[in-house]
Amino acid sequence: MTKPFPASPAHRSPRRHLLDRLATGLIAAGGIGVILAVLAIGAFLAIEVVPSLFSGALGQEQITLSLSPLAWGTLKAAFWALVFAVPMALGAAIHSAVYMSPRLRSRIKPTLELMEALPGVVIGFVAGLVLAPWVERHLAGAFALLLVMPLGILMAGGAWRWLSPALRQRLPLAWAGLWLVPWLAMLGLAALELAPWLEARLFAGDLRGWLDAELGIDYASRNALIVGLAMGFAVMPSVYALAEDALSGVPSSLGEGAQAMGATRWQTLWKVVLPAAAPGVFAAVMIGAGRAVGETMIVLMASGNTALMSLSPLEGMRSMAAGIAIELPEAVPGSDSYRLLILAALLLFLFTFLVNTLAEVVRSRLRRRYRRLGDLS
Repeated sequence: MTKPFPASPAHRSPRRHLLDRLATGLIAAGGIGVILAVLAIGAFLAIEVVPSLFSGALGQEQITLSLSPLAWGTLKAAFWALVFAVPMALGAAIHSAVYMSPRLRSRIKPTLELMEALPGVVIGFVAGLVLAPWVERHLAGAFALLLVMPLGILMAGGAWRWLSPALRQRLPLAWAGLWLVPWLAMLGLAALELAPWLEARLFAGDLRGWLDAELGIDYASRNALIVGLAMGFAVMPSVYALAEDALSGVPSSLGEGAQAMGATRWQTLWKVVLPAAAPGVFAAVMIGAGRAVGETMIVLMASGNTALMSLSPLEGMRSMAAGIAIELPEAVPGSDSYRLLILAALLLFLFTFLVNTLAEVVRSRLRRRYRRLGDLS
């Protein structure tokens, strides 16, 4: 049966043609407006601070002493956020796109994406007023949970391989996200119950004092680990959504062809699916890094805002964004403190711009490299 040809633009009604052109113009104007707004922000920051750099109003020593702790705190907070967010987000994306059943995926994916709508101030409030005091009271239990949970997942995976085929059918990998929950909950409760006994036997009942006396680590209630957990929770949904879209966009024929040639599901994932989805996965991690660097309220409420340059994750820090939020309302325009805050804002702007540009450049190159594998968009 011959399909009718679509109506040509000449046969459209004048009103429909006018509406199409109006919509196209509004979309183009919106895109141009966003670009101009971003450029205007960068131009404003540069105009405010660059003349002070060339005139000598801001000396190099003054900039180094003022901004080095803030820059260190920004990178430290972003690093620990990515340490927590990236493995969980990529693991969830791989499981959702490759192993999870379509029925379960249709329910889990929108739920995880909705987590991105949580305001950062709410997450920071919970981290600063609930999570930080709980970890301080149960320090040994918190460390035990961080150690036991990854090991529990590895133990469950190893045990699943040794199960009989009948039990494997009852515990399929497609539903591993559900049958792992009671196992991990049991391990978590066991770790919390045994932690006080281990603390009494190994650390004389005072892990915090032992850290200070033996390792010279001064534990702060609001520290980099608390910030990393909270900010990782905020960053994880965006990384998951972009990585999952990239992985699910890989043509199924690639994986099926690899398995037809004798590759296992893990070999197919590692050598076929992940390389093909590498552009989107890299972009997801870079966008997550940009979000972590620019986060303000979580760091402000959960870090203690102590301008320290320390490698210890158990001490606080102050990021550039938090410093700007605290000090800018009280800074006098034209003063040295005002110029330093504007310089910090300019550095954050340039870092975010460069990270997103790098992500787009690498993604474009990898797309060209793997274009022969099929449509990966």
